[in-house]
Amino acid sequence: MNSPISSSTELRPAYTNASTLGDPACPYCGGQGYLRLEVPIGHPEFGRLQICSCRRKEVHYEIHNRLFAMSNLEELRHLTFDTFQPGGHIGLAPNHASSLEMAYNHAQQFAQSQKGWLLLTGGFGCGKTHLAAAIANFAVDMGVPTLFITVPDMLDTLRFAYNDTESGFEQRFDDIRRSPLLILDDFGTQNATPWAQEKLFQILNYRYINRLPLVITTNLSLDDIEGRISSRLQDPQLVTRVMITAPDYRNPTDDTNASSLSSLSLLRGRTFATFSLRKNEKLSLDDQQNLEKAFQAARSFAEKPQGWLVLMGSYGGGKTHLAAAIANYRSDLGYPALFVVVPDLLDHLRAAFDPSSHLSLDRRFEEVRTAPLLILDDLGTQSSTPWAREKLYQLFNYRYNADLPTVITTADKMEEIDPRIRSRMMDRRVCRIFGITAPSFTGAAPAERQSAARRKRT
Repeated sequence: MNSPISSSTELRPAYTNASTLGDPACPYCGGQGYLRLEVPIGHPEFGRLQICSCRRKEVHYEIHNRLFAMSNLEELRHLTFDTFQPGGHIGLAPNHASSLEMAYNHAQQFAQSQKGWLLLTGGFGCGKTHLAAAIANFAVDMGVPTLFITVPDMLDTLRFAYNDTESGFEQRFDDIRRSPLLILDDFGTQNATPWAQEKLFQILNYRYINRLPLVITTNLSLDDIEGRISSRLQDPQLVTRVMITAPDYRNPTDDTNASSLSSLSLLRGRTFATFSLRKNEKLSLDDQQNLEKAFQAARSFAEKPQGWLVLMGSYGGGKTHLAAAIANYRSDLGYPALFVVVPDLLDHLRAAFDPSSHLSLDRRFEEVRTAPLLILDDLGTQSSTPWAREKLYQLFNYRYNADLPTVITTADKMEEIDPRIRSRMMDRRVCRIFGITAPSFTGAAPAERQSAARRKRT
């Protein structure tokens, strides 16, 4: 049985206006507008106020208007499922187009059910915001009160609410965390002050406990997100995680090996067909068999890139040729690979600090660490500065956790590699290591000198 609430009660439900009463003739609340369910102690609804049916439509409309006023949806009405291209732009690599289609399908399913959490990850301009806005626009058209807001804007809204005498911080905070559907865009770009981290956790934790629907877009990996929030986002029973690998639609050339980072255009002649197994040279039987095993391992990886492949050995032994052959093979199948010489990569990252650079460090780094297939040539002790070692560790750690296919060549011995990176390489579930024992090719000295020169630059 429902009991009306006396006007002296201090308890107030969310989304209510204290000055608004119900219908005086209402047989349930007697005009109070609220009810308290008569349930036993320990019941989830014990002590909680409920909006009476005589006010439900009015309150629903009030919530809808308040959330829409906070949202950015007026400017994003054109971002719908109908205007999204699930297959991406013409010429997009099949794997990128597939990731877009998967994200599109998951977003549509979420919009229909509005159950659980949907986490959309990917680089800048890949389509995350479009899909999130499409979900919001769909929900609004269905009459569901929805809050779509970027995380930095949400935090600013909360900060300004401290000085808002009309609604105040508590109501604004309650509006956000209790929103029937909450969509947080650009998670991770906010200023990570202790206050901001705490408010974000409180919002997400409330929705986690109450299983309220939530959509989050971010270009961060879970490792880069605050631990308490990350743990919530890793709950497979609640969260559907979808990664979009497509490049920035505003710069579709990033989807090809024309990327300024890639050195593959200089190595188009390095294919499996042009690789010499050196049967005419006087190699020992062990060296000959070792070279053939490395060749077969590279061929197998190129056919089905999974995990990591590490090619070790002295200069001129064929490591770079096999790595480039993998990249060229995948590119010829329509699956572009990013081939980067490690010293050159570090130079590109440093150049991003220049104010005149057209690419930020974050965007440049994101291009590398999220590449569907990354080939890192000439990893070594040249990256001995703390900054360089940290960036390389972040790169390796991201790809390790995201289980992204990676090829690494190095002339260093295993004990010379950064221990944190080495620990990832030593995981036999992820990584296969081949040490090429064959001596340098005849006439390999120029290449060896070039590699040594690259190392000195760092």
